[in-house]
Amino acid sequence: MTNLVIVESPAKAKTIEKYLGKDFVVRSSYGHIRDIQKKGMGIDLQNGFEPSYEISSDKKKNVTELRKLAKGSDQVWLATDEDREGEAIAWHLAEALNLDVKTTKRIVFHEITKPAITHAVDHPRTIDMDLVHAQQARRILDRIVGFELSPILWKKIRTGLSAGRVQSVAVRLIVEREKEIEAFEASSVFRIQGVLDLLSPAGEKVGELDVKRTATFENEADATAFLQSVSSANLQVLSLEEKPAKRAPKAPFTTSTLQQEASSKLGFSVKQTMMIAQRLYESGKITYMRTDSVNLSEVAIAQAETQIKSAYGAEYSKPRRYKTKNADAQEAHEAIRPTDFSTENVPGERNEQRLYQLIWRRAIASQMAEAQLKRTTVEIGIDNLPTDKLTAKGEVVTFDGFLKVYDFGGKDDDKLLPPMTIGQALRLGALSARESFARPPARYNEASLVRTLEEMGIGRPSTYAPTIDTVQQRGYVVKEDREGKEREYREVFLNAEGLEAKTLTEMAGSEKNKLFPTDIAGIVTNFLTKHFGEVLDYHFTANVEEKFDTIAKGKIQWQQMLEEFYTQFHPKVEAAEDVSREEAGQARPLGNHPETGEPMFVKIGRYGPYVQIGDGENDEKPRFASLMPGQKMDVINLEQALELFKLPRHVGDMPESYSATAVDGSKFGVDKGQALIAKQGPFGPYLEYGTKKYAPIKGFDPLSITLEESVAIVEAKIQAEAEKIVKTFPENPDVKILKGRWGPYITDLTTKKNAKIAKDEDALELSLEECVKRLDEAPEPKKRGRAAAKKAPAKKTAAKKTAAKKSTAKKTTAKKAPAKKTTAKKTTTRKTSE
Repeated sequence: MTNLVIVESPAKAKTIEKYLGKDFVVRSSYGHIRDIQKKGMGIDLQNGFEPSYEISSDKKKNVTELRKLAKGSDQVWLATDEDREGEAIAWHLAEALNLDVKTTKRIVFHEITKPAITHAVDHPRTIDMDLVHAQQARRILDRIVGFELSPILWKKIRTGLSAGRVQSVAVRLIVEREKEIEAFEASSVFRIQGVLDLLSPAGEKVGELDVKRTATFENEADATAFLQSVSSANLQVLSLEEKPAKRAPKAPFTTSTLQQEASSKLGFSVKQTMMIAQRLYESGKITYMRTDSVNLSEVAIAQAETQIKSAYGAEYSKPRRYKTKNADAQEAHEAIRPTDFSTENVPGERNEQRLYQLIWRRAIASQMAEAQLKRTTVEIGIDNLPTDKLTAKGEVVTFDGFLKVYDFGGKDDDKLLPPMTIGQALRLGALSARESFARPPARYNEASLVRTLEEMGIGRPSTYAPTIDTVQQRGYVVKEDREGKEREYREVFLNAEGLEAKTLTEMAGSEKNKLFPTDIAGIVTNFLTKHFGEVLDYHFTANVEEKFDTIAKGKIQWQQMLEEFYTQFHPKVEAAEDVSREEAGQARPLGNHPETGEPMFVKIGRYGPYVQIGDGENDEKPRFASLMPGQKMDVINLEQALELFKLPRHVGDMPESYSATAVDGSKFGVDKGQALIAKQGPFGPYLEYGTKKYAPIKGFDPLSITLEESVAIVEAKIQAEAEKIVKTFPENPDVKILKGRWGPYITDLTTKKNAKIAKDEDALELSLEECVKRLDEAPEPKKRGRAAAKKAPAKKTAAKKTAAKKSTAKKTTAKKAPAKKTTAKKTTTRKTSE
């Protein structure tokens, strides 16, 4: 008997085939094989929202192969992932392969181990159509929202924009947080902290206490008065309290908590975390990585208990059973954990090892005893301020428990206070009153945005990573670091020599890997909130998710849910057609030009926000200037707008010629007397020097950059251009070996194709023939527009021309290259269009 097992990914297929034996053939669907057709909406709105599916163009060959295998097999087993998306893929496979949905065997497992696979085969079921309907309802609703909203945005605001049920809500969160930050008014207080000396009965120093005043002062005068009182006061221990305390471990990882912890502890992006977790799952090292459950199976709990007692002792073991707060958790049946608790470390790529150990530690810690602590609080009395006091706190771990494997940072904060008694005297060491400023709400990073979406019930484990990726790809959000600004603060010092007040400076407001909304994000959010408030309403989006859960339980019909949504949604789409472009794009008049009287506006365009002088009447052509980095459409004023038209600005002329020579002898340089022009472009400010020569000046203001600064930037750019060239070929100057961010690489200046060079290869040893061969086999450059993509195959590359001249064999290689490219592009894809 022959059995065909179909899974989602090829990596998983190899592992499973090894466990099942010779009677089973395991093949991959490479993710989704069908989707709603691309032409038109693909949904029959008049007939129960029936979708029209088509086999994806890149999956047709694979589907043909699967059909042949299915016909030649005695039994077909659908073993796609155990979440809704996986259930839908199983259904699409059954439909495409002409399998009977009611009888075809469906198996699921949350870990790729031999016991789990064997158990799944012994306990098959059929496709759960309620889960399929829930996924289908989500896909159809998201297609409707995207298909009807996006054209409105194209017509009313800017071509190329998109909207989505979850992505637009995520953007709204980021936009509204930015508004909160902009509206925030910083206030300051003065905090008292410092060191007191603990004295013996004889007046000798026997220890030190780090102390602080819990309450703050609103101004420097009050803080200074307090320090003056302390300087002449008698200090003594008023009370001494010791309390035992416990610290419990956290539950094992869900998808979102793994993404958050990997971000904070390992510095991974959400997308990176999921890619690495996918590889660990497919290689059988961890359980399924898309889950909102914190539950562990009884087998896993027993296995963890055995490992803990063996490695650390029975006192460290405390089995726990966690319950998922969300009663409708549908994405999986178990938390993310290692498949084998006895394996603390795994071989493989470094980041895989790091993420696996994080998962192992969190899961094993969840089954360990609490950490036992001793917390001490000391109150210090001030005799001339009887209603005031200073405090000192200490905490020490008396039994580490789960902290032995998963330390949340507690040990770094442990502080054991010196022995003392009530009434014991203290002496002033040094105290200070430091001005401290209130902080605005924190901007989101990827992990905190995931946490917020989860808390609000928006999206599901499978949607977090693609949603965050989408809002960045669409240009609504940028993830970047931003430098802080220097600010002054006051600090009053008190020691044995007396009081001293100083004005000091600090860097404040620096950001790392934070999500910033672009101007277009604010415009689109304002437009959608005004005209499609329900779609962007946080509660509505969460309620939709609950309805999908209800469909998955078979309690409501998916068509009914879509009908209720569409009857409210579509009339708003029709009404939005009457909104003017000026209103939708939030073009804002700034006033009139002080000299010409022409009206001035701030608008949004293809390359971002810009200021316009003139309205185009009387055949006068308007003038335009892009906003500077950091300037916002909704706050720029007339005076700031006028400054933008001072560009281009002639900074000065090169005082001396400067040149640099590359390894191939080519020269890069600028002549003495060449004008240096500061300009502002759609991608930021830059210097122009010579014909078509540019140098970005990020971090400088083009309106104030000096000649000295400009010369240094141009010289550095010229030197970098020369150093970038590693090797050239006189017989084909279009092919070069250049130095890149990750090392040398091959490029063709004509086709813009790039090819890799291995780290252990000597780039200087590569011949032109070898470079041409690699360029031919390299994938085409990323899309440059539809027209360019269509024309690209017909264009004979310079690399191929060189190869053809060398030999007939090279011509054959060039012809075969596309087949290799197609194979390389075959990847597992799971679409989540939200």
